[in-house]
Amino acid sequence: MAITRRTLLERLSVGALSAAATRQIAFAESSAPGPLSSKDFIRLHRNESAHGPSRHVQAAMRDAASQSARYPDAAAASLRRKLAVVHGVPVDRVILGCGSTEVLQLALDAFASRGRTILTARPTFETVAQLVRRAGSEIVDVPLAKDHSHDLQTMRDRVDARTGLVYICNPHNPTGSLTKRQDIDALLHSLPAGVQVVVDEAYHDFVGHSADYRSLIDRTDDPRVIVTRTFSKIHGLAGLRIGYGIAAAPTATIMRAHASSNDINIIATRAAEAALGDPEDVRTRVNTIADERQEFLNQANARMLQSIDSLTNFVMLNTDRPSMQVVDHFAQHRIRVAGPVSGFDKYIRVSLGTPVEMREFWRVWDLMPGGHMHM
Repeated sequence: MAITRRTLLERLSVGALSAAATRQIAFAESSAPGPLSSKDFIRLHRNESAHGPSRHVQAAMRDAASQSARYPDAAAASLRRKLAVVHGVPVDRVILGCGSTEVLQLALDAFASRGRTILTARPTFETVAQLVRRAGSEIVDVPLAKDHSHDLQTMRDRVDARTGLVYICNPHNPTGSLTKRQDIDALLHSLPAGVQVVVDEAYHDFVGHSADYRSLIDRTDDPRVIVTRTFSKIHGLAGLRIGYGIAAAPTATIMRAHASSNDINIIATRAAEAALGDPEDVRTRVNTIADERQEFLNQANARMLQSIDSLTNFVMLNTDRPSMQVVDHFAQHRIRVAGPVSGFDKYIRVSLGTPVEMREFWRVWDLMPGGHMHM
Protein backbone atom coordinates (compact mmCIF):
# COMPACT_ATOMS: atom_id res chain seq x y z
CA MET A 1 0.00 0.00 0.00
CA ALA A 2 1.42 3.38 -0.97
CA ILE A 3 1.54 6.03 1.74
CA THR A 4 2.18 9.75 1.67
CA ARG A 5 5.62 11.16 2.32
CA ARG A 6 4.26 12.88 5.40
CA THR A 7 3.15 9.56 6.86
CA LEU A 8 6.45 8.02 5.85
CA LEU A 9 8.43 10.62 7.75
CA GLU A 10 6.20 10.19 10.78
CA ARG A 11 6.71 6.43 10.79
CA LEU A 12 10.41 6.29 10.14
CA SER A 13 13.38 6.77 12.42
CA VAL A 14 12.11 9.07 15.11
CA GLY A 15 15.04 8.11 17.30
CA ALA A 16 17.60 8.35 14.53
CA LEU A 17 16.27 11.70 13.36
CA SER A 18 16.39 13.06 16.91
CA ALA A 19 19.98 11.94 17.37
CA ALA A 20 20.96 13.37 14.02
CA ALA A 21 19.28 16.67 14.85
CA THR A 22 21.17 16.90 18.14
CA ARG A 23 24.49 16.35 16.42
CA GLN A 24 23.52 18.70 13.62
CA ILE A 25 23.29 21.52 16.18
CA ALA A 26 26.87 20.75 17.23
CA PHE A 27 27.70 20.69 13.54
CA ALA A 28 26.23 24.11 12.81
CA GLU A 29 29.66 25.41 11.84
CA SER A 30 29.45 23.47 8.56
CA SER A 31 28.93 25.22 5.25
CA ALA A 32 26.15 22.92 4.03
CA PRO A 33 23.81 24.63 1.56
CA GLY A 34 20.31 25.74 2.46
CA PRO A 35 17.18 25.34 0.31
CA LEU A 36 17.83 23.93 -3.13
CA SER A 37 18.17 26.19 -6.13
CA SER A 38 16.06 25.06 -9.07
CA LYS A 39 18.95 25.66 -11.48
CA ASP A 40 21.50 23.49 -9.66
CA PHE A 41 22.07 19.77 -9.81
CA ILE A 42 22.20 17.91 -6.52
CA ARG A 43 25.60 16.18 -6.51
CA LEU A 44 25.23 12.72 -4.99
CA HIS A 45 27.73 11.04 -7.33
CA ARG A 46 31.22 12.10 -6.20
CA ASN A 47 31.35 11.09 -2.50
CA GLU A 48 31.99 14.70 -1.52
CA SER A 49 31.28 15.93 1.99
CA ALA A 50 27.83 17.43 2.34
CA HIS A 51 29.07 19.55 5.24
CA GLY A 52 32.08 21.42 3.93
CA PRO A 53 35.07 22.53 5.98
CA SER A 54 34.66 23.49 9.63
CA ARG A 55 34.63 27.09 10.80
CA HIS A 56 38.13 26.57 12.19
CA VAL A 57 39.39 25.38 8.82
CA GLN A 58 37.62 28.18 6.95
CA ALA A 59 39.39 30.71 9.19
CA ALA A 60 42.73 29.12 8.33
CA MET A 61 41.86 29.36 4.63
CA ARG A 62 41.07 33.08 4.92
CA ASP A 63 44.32 33.69 6.75
CA ALA A 64 46.27 31.70 4.16
CA ALA A 65 44.79 33.82 1.37
CA SER A 66 46.70 36.80 2.74
CA GLN A 67 49.92 34.82 2.22
CA SER A 68 49.13 33.85 -1.37
CA ALA A 69 51.92 35.99 -2.81
CA ARG A 70 54.42 33.47 -1.41
CA TYR A 71 55.33 30.07 -2.78
CA PRO A 72 53.94 27.25 -0.61
CA ASP A 73 57.15 25.36 0.22
CA ALA A 74 57.24 26.46 3.88
CA ALA A 75 53.54 25.68 4.37
CA ALA A 76 53.98 22.27 2.73
CA ALA A 77 56.94 21.50 4.99
CA SER A 78 54.86 22.46 8.01
CA LEU A 79 52.03 20.16 6.94
CA ARG A 80 54.44 17.29 6.41
CA ARG A 81 55.81 17.78 9.93
CA LYS A 82 52.28 17.81 11.34
CA LEU A 83 51.35 14.62 9.49
CA ALA A 84 54.54 12.95 10.70
CA VAL A 85 53.59 13.74 14.30
CA VAL A 86 49.99 12.60 13.85
CA HIS A 87 51.06 9.23 12.42
CA GLY A 88 54.21 8.76 14.49
CA VAL A 89 56.58 8.49 11.53
CA PRO A 90 59.68 10.44 10.44
CA VAL A 91 58.89 13.39 8.21
CA ASP A 92 60.81 11.88 5.27
CA ARG A 93 58.12 9.19 5.02
CA VAL A 94 55.33 11.68 4.21
CA ILE A 95 54.42 12.43 0.57
CA LEU A 96 52.03 15.28 -0.26
CA GLY A 97 49.86 15.41 -3.35
CA CYS A 98 47.04 17.29 -5.06
CA GLY A 99 44.54 14.87 -3.57
CA SER A 100 45.44 11.26 -2.83
CA THR A 101 44.98 10.59 -6.56
CA GLU A 102 48.25 12.42 -7.26
CA VAL A 103 50.01 10.26 -4.66
CA LEU A 104 48.66 7.20 -6.46
CA GLN A 105 49.90 8.65 -9.75
CA LEU A 106 53.37 9.09 -8.24
CA ALA A 107 53.34 5.45 -7.16
CA LEU A 108 52.33 4.31 -10.63
CA ASP A 109 54.99 6.46 -12.29
CA ALA A 110 57.64 5.20 -9.89
CA PHE A 111 56.83 1.50 -9.74
CA ALA A 112 54.41 0.50 -12.49
CA SER A 113 55.23 2.43 -15.64
CA ARG A 114 55.23 1.09 -19.19
CA GLY A 115 55.49 -2.66 -19.57
CA ARG A 116 54.20 -3.46 -16.09
CA THR A 117 50.68 -4.25 -14.87
CA ILE A 118 48.55 -2.98 -12.00
CA LEU A 119 46.40 -5.48 -10.14
CA THR A 120 43.04 -4.18 -8.85
CA ALA A 121 39.60 -5.33 -7.80
CA ARG A 122 36.65 -5.06 -10.20
CA PRO A 123 34.96 -2.68 -9.68
CA THR A 124 37.19 -0.17 -7.92
CA PHE A 125 37.80 3.58 -7.67
CA GLU A 126 37.03 4.70 -11.22
CA THR A 127 39.95 7.16 -11.46
CA VAL A 128 42.49 4.33 -11.20
CA ALA A 129 41.89 3.30 -14.82
CA GLN A 130 42.55 6.86 -16.00
CA LEU A 131 45.79 7.05 -14.03
CA VAL A 132 46.94 3.68 -15.33
CA ARG A 133 46.38 4.77 -18.92
CA ARG A 134 48.36 7.93 -18.23
CA ALA A 135 51.23 5.83 -16.90
CA GLY A 136 51.13 3.67 -20.03
CA SER A 137 50.44 0.56 -18.00
CA GLU A 138 47.80 -2.17 -18.08
CA ILE A 139 45.16 -3.18 -15.51
CA VAL A 140 44.60 -6.77 -14.45
CA ASP A 141 41.36 -6.82 -12.46
CA VAL A 142 39.76 -9.47 -10.27
CA PRO A 143 36.04 -9.49 -9.33
CA LEU A 144 35.20 -8.82 -5.71
CA ALA A 145 34.45 -11.75 -3.41
CA LYS A 146 30.84 -12.62 -2.57
CA ASP A 147 31.01 -10.51 0.61
CA HIS A 148 32.20 -7.54 -1.54
CA SER A 149 35.69 -7.64 -0.06
CA HIS A 150 38.83 -7.90 -2.21
CA ASP A 151 39.38 -11.48 -3.37
CA LEU A 152 43.00 -11.36 -2.26
CA GLN A 153 43.74 -15.03 -2.88
CA THR A 154 42.74 -14.76 -6.53
CA MET A 155 44.60 -11.48 -6.80
CA ARG A 156 47.72 -13.17 -5.43
CA ASP A 157 47.29 -15.95 -7.99
CA ARG A 158 47.29 -13.32 -10.78
CA VAL A 159 50.64 -11.84 -9.72
CA ASP A 160 53.38 -12.57 -12.25
CA ALA A 161 56.70 -11.17 -13.43
CA ARG A 162 54.98 -8.14 -15.01
CA THR A 163 53.08 -7.09 -11.89
CA GLY A 164 54.36 -3.76 -10.60
CA LEU A 165 51.70 -2.71 -8.16
CA VAL A 166 48.63 -4.02 -6.32
CA TYR A 167 45.90 -1.45 -5.54
CA ILE A 168 43.56 -2.04 -2.59
CA CYS A 169 40.87 0.49 -1.68
CA ASN A 170 39.81 -0.15 1.92
CA PRO A 171 37.08 0.73 2.84
CA HIS A 172 36.18 -0.01 -0.74
CA ASN A 173 34.84 2.40 -3.32
CA PRO A 174 32.23 1.88 -4.77
CA THR A 175 30.74 -0.76 -2.43
CA GLY A 176 31.61 0.78 0.96
CA SER A 177 32.68 -2.66 2.24
CA LEU A 178 35.75 -3.79 4.20
CA THR A 179 38.58 -6.18 3.46
CA LYS A 180 39.90 -7.75 6.66
CA ARG A 181 43.25 -6.54 7.90
CA GLN A 182 44.42 -10.10 8.56
CA ASP A 183 43.78 -10.97 4.90
CA ILE A 184 45.80 -7.99 3.69
CA ASP A 185 48.62 -8.98 6.04
CA ALA A 186 48.56 -12.49 4.57
CA LEU A 187 48.78 -11.05 1.05
CA LEU A 188 51.74 -8.88 1.98
CA HIS A 189 53.51 -11.87 3.50
CA SER A 190 53.14 -13.83 0.26
CA LEU A 191 54.01 -11.16 -2.33
CA PRO A 192 57.39 -11.01 -4.09
CA ALA A 193 59.74 -8.25 -2.97
CA GLY A 194 59.42 -6.30 -6.24
CA VAL A 195 55.65 -5.75 -6.06
CA GLN A 196 54.41 -2.53 -4.45
CA VAL A 197 51.05 -2.39 -2.63
CA VAL A 198 49.03 0.83 -2.46
CA VAL A 199 46.31 0.81 0.19
CA ASP A 200 43.87 3.65 -0.45
CA GLU A 201 42.36 4.70 2.89
CA ALA A 202 40.29 7.66 1.66
CA TYR A 203 37.34 6.52 3.82
CA HIS A 204 39.37 5.47 6.87
CA ASP A 205 37.74 7.96 9.25
CA PHE A 206 34.23 6.62 8.68
CA VAL A 207 34.94 3.05 9.83
CA GLY A 208 34.94 3.56 13.60
CA HIS A 209 35.68 0.52 15.71
CA SER A 210 35.81 -2.76 13.83
CA ALA A 211 37.63 -5.97 14.71
CA ASP A 212 38.17 -6.53 10.98
CA TYR A 213 39.75 -3.17 10.21
CA ARG A 214 43.00 -1.43 11.04
CA SER A 215 44.97 1.09 9.02
CA LEU A 216 48.03 -0.22 7.19
CA ILE A 217 50.12 2.79 8.21
CA ASP A 218 51.80 0.63 10.84
CA ARG A 219 53.11 -1.56 7.98
CA THR A 220 54.68 1.28 5.98
CA ASP A 221 58.14 0.52 7.32
CA ASP A 222 57.93 -2.21 4.67
CA PRO A 223 59.28 -0.55 1.49
CA ARG A 224 56.59 -2.29 -0.59
CA VAL A 225 53.66 -0.64 1.26
CA ILE A 226 52.22 2.80 0.45
CA VAL A 227 49.14 4.11 2.27
CA THR A 228 47.21 7.06 0.83
CA ARG A 229 44.81 9.38 2.62
CA THR A 230 42.80 12.44 1.57
CA PHE A 231 41.32 15.58 3.09
CA SER A 232 38.49 15.46 0.51
CA LYS A 233 36.08 13.27 2.45
CA ILE A 234 35.73 13.66 6.22
CA HIS A 235 37.33 17.13 6.21
CA GLY A 236 35.26 18.50 3.31
CA LEU A 237 38.21 19.84 1.27
CA ALA A 238 37.65 18.13 -2.09
CA GLY A 239 37.78 21.46 -3.93
CA LEU A 240 41.25 22.26 -2.59
CA ARG A 241 42.83 18.99 -3.80
CA ILE A 242 45.04 17.95 -0.90
CA GLY A 243 46.07 14.43 0.09
CA TYR A 244 49.10 12.50 1.25
CA GLY A 245 50.83 9.16 1.43
CA ILE A 246 52.89 7.38 4.06
CA ALA A 247 55.66 5.03 2.93
CA ALA A 248 59.13 3.86 3.91
CA ALA A 249 61.73 6.60 3.42
CA PRO A 250 63.40 5.04 0.34
CA THR A 251 59.98 4.47 -1.28
CA ALA A 252 58.86 8.03 -0.50
CA THR A 253 62.07 9.44 -1.96
CA ILE A 254 61.56 7.58 -5.23
CA MET A 255 57.96 8.78 -5.46
CA ARG A 256 58.80 12.42 -4.72
CA ALA A 257 61.28 12.36 -7.61
CA HIS A 258 58.26 12.14 -9.94
CA ALA A 259 56.40 15.09 -8.35
CA SER A 260 56.18 18.65 -9.65
CA SER A 261 57.75 21.46 -7.64
CA ASN A 262 55.41 23.60 -5.51
CA ASP A 263 52.31 21.79 -6.78
CA ILE A 264 50.39 22.04 -3.47
CA ASN A 265 48.88 25.48 -2.93
CA ILE A 266 49.22 27.41 0.31
CA ILE A 267 45.49 27.60 1.07
CA ALA A 268 45.14 23.83 0.78
CA THR A 269 48.14 23.14 3.02
CA ARG A 270 47.03 25.56 5.74
CA ALA A 271 43.47 24.21 5.62
CA ALA A 272 44.71 20.63 5.92
CA GLU A 273 46.93 21.47 8.87
CA ALA A 274 44.03 23.19 10.62
CA ALA A 275 41.81 20.15 9.98
CA LEU A 276 44.40 17.88 11.62
CA GLY A 277 44.30 20.11 14.70
CA ASP A 278 40.55 19.62 15.28
CA PRO A 279 39.91 15.94 16.14
CA GLU A 280 36.67 16.77 17.95
CA ASP A 281 35.25 18.12 14.70
CA VAL A 282 36.13 14.82 13.01
CA ARG A 283 34.34 12.83 15.73
CA THR A 284 31.25 15.01 15.32
CA ARG A 285 31.29 14.53 11.56
CA VAL A 286 31.69 10.76 11.87
CA ASN A 287 28.70 10.54 14.22
CA THR A 288 26.57 12.83 12.07
CA ILE A 289 27.31 10.87 8.90
CA ALA A 290 26.59 7.57 10.68
CA ASP A 291 23.15 8.94 11.63
CA GLU A 292 22.55 10.20 8.09
CA ARG A 293 23.57 6.82 6.67
CA GLN A 294 21.17 5.06 9.03
CA GLU A 295 18.36 7.39 8.01
CA PHE A 296 19.08 6.59 4.35
CA LEU A 297 18.88 2.87 5.14
CA ASN A 298 15.60 3.40 7.02
CA GLN A 299 14.11 5.09 3.98
CA ALA A 300 15.44 2.34 1.70
CA ASN A 301 14.08 -0.42 3.94
CA ALA A 302 10.66 1.24 4.00
CA ARG A 303 10.64 0.92 0.23
CA MET A 304 11.82 -2.69 0.43
CA LEU A 305 15.16 -1.76 -1.17
CA GLN A 306 18.36 -3.60 -0.31
CA SER A 307 21.85 -2.16 -0.12
CA ILE A 308 25.42 -3.25 0.54
CA ASP A 309 26.57 -2.68 4.11
CA SER A 310 28.59 0.54 4.06
CA LEU A 311 31.15 2.04 6.41
CA THR A 312 31.60 5.19 4.33
CA ASN A 313 29.74 8.37 3.37
CA PHE A 314 27.94 6.64 0.50
CA VAL A 315 25.69 3.62 -0.07
CA MET A 316 25.42 1.15 -2.95
CA LEU A 317 21.68 0.77 -3.42
CA ASN A 318 20.04 -2.16 -5.24
CA THR A 319 17.40 -0.49 -7.40
CA ASP A 320 15.92 -3.81 -8.63
CA ARG A 321 15.94 -2.44 -12.19
CA PRO A 322 18.64 -1.48 -14.72
CA SER A 323 20.73 1.17 -13.04
CA MET A 324 21.01 3.30 -16.16
CA GLN A 325 17.25 3.82 -16.10
CA VAL A 326 17.52 5.08 -12.53
CA VAL A 327 20.52 7.32 -13.27
CA ASP A 328 18.63 8.85 -16.21
CA HIS A 329 15.48 9.34 -14.12
CA PHE A 330 17.38 11.24 -11.45
CA ALA A 331 19.27 13.28 -14.04
CA GLN A 332 15.95 14.40 -15.52
CA HIS A 333 15.11 15.74 -12.06
CA ARG A 334 18.52 17.42 -11.66
CA ILE A 335 20.08 14.89 -9.31
CA ARG A 336 23.33 13.12 -10.12
CA VAL A 337 23.93 9.61 -8.80
CA ALA A 338 26.71 7.18 -9.78
CA GLY A 339 26.14 4.19 -12.02
CA PRO A 340 26.16 1.81 -13.69
CA VAL A 341 28.99 0.00 -11.90
CA SER A 342 30.79 -2.99 -13.42
CA GLY A 343 29.28 -6.19 -12.09
CA PHE A 344 26.46 -4.35 -10.31
CA ASP A 345 24.04 -3.66 -13.13
CA LYS A 346 21.08 -2.92 -10.86
CA TYR A 347 22.91 -0.77 -8.32
CA ILE A 348 23.54 2.94 -8.00
CA ARG A 349 26.02 4.57 -5.65
CA VAL A 350 24.50 7.41 -3.63
CA SER A 351 26.66 9.85 -1.70
CA LEU A 352 25.04 11.12 1.48
CA GLY A 353 23.91 14.70 0.98
CA THR A 354 22.36 17.25 3.29
CA PRO A 355 18.95 16.44 4.84
CA VAL A 356 17.32 18.75 2.28
CA GLU A 357 19.08 16.97 -0.58
CA MET A 358 18.19 13.51 0.72
CA ARG A 359 14.53 14.42 1.09
CA GLU A 360 14.59 15.50 -2.54
CA PHE A 361 16.34 12.24 -3.50
CA TRP A 362 13.53 10.17 -2.00
CA ARG A 363 10.84 12.45 -3.43
CA VAL A 364 12.30 11.86 -6.90
CA TRP A 365 12.68 8.14 -6.23
CA ASP A 366 8.98 7.94 -5.43
CA LEU A 367 8.17 9.48 -8.81
CA MET A 368 9.48 6.39 -10.61
CA PRO A 369 6.91 3.76 -11.60
CA GLY A 370 6.84 1.35 -8.69
CA GLY A 371 9.16 3.61 -6.70
CA HIS A 372 6.73 4.45 -3.90
CA MET A 373 6.93 2.74 -0.53
CA HIS A 374 5.03 -0.48 0.10
CA MET A 375 3.80 -1.62 3.49
